Amino acid sequence: MSRRFLFVLGSARTQGNTEFLARAAAEQLAEGPEQVEQEWIGLAGLPLPEAEDLRHDIDHVRPAADTPAGTLLDATLAATDIVIVSPLYWYSLSSLTKRYLDHWSGWLRIPEAGFKEAMAGRTLWGVTALADRDPAVAQPLIGSLNNSAAYLKMRFGGVLLGNGSGPGDIRHDTEALARAKTFFAGETPLARFPGA
Repeated sequence: MSRRFLFVLGSARTQGNTEFLARAAAEQLAEGPEQVEQEWIGLAGLPLPEAEDLRHDIDHVRPAADTPAGTLLDATLAATDIVIVSPLYWYSLSSLTKRYLDHWSGWLRIPEAGFKEAMAGRTLWGVTALADRDPAVAQPLIGSLNNSAAYLKMRFGGVLLGNGSGPGDIRHDTEALARAKTFFAGETPLARFPGA
């Protein structure tokens, strides 16, 4: 299977610092000998409904392909690599991103989707821009992505961190832009829960 990257943009701001950093990293995917497809979906322009807690319901219906949830489910299942592109909001994922991940719980319970089986062995990545100079403040976001990957037996490529608050600030973070050039070439071990 050739690699197919799904970039899920979780910022309320279009073309913000986090997206800029993700696109800088994605440029490298087109330069290698391996065939790599990319799909970019902005959550801000997608009216994704709130996820319903259907864990104990009997009827789990796959969302129609022409709905926002159906579009995201199909794109997620088609990807070998899922990149969560979320700025650090209150030390964690943006609400748009969290809503997308909340839908994963429902998709796990759709028998014909085979979501858990499909995700096993695939790779989850993260890209974020934060206003704080201390990268430790991003640990809740990193932990959320790592643990989500561990639960689904996915690989975790880590999170590319950059610094930027105001529009365009990320362009001044030369270290993050340098890391972006090799980010997707990094190791992707199977995700593990802390202490496991």
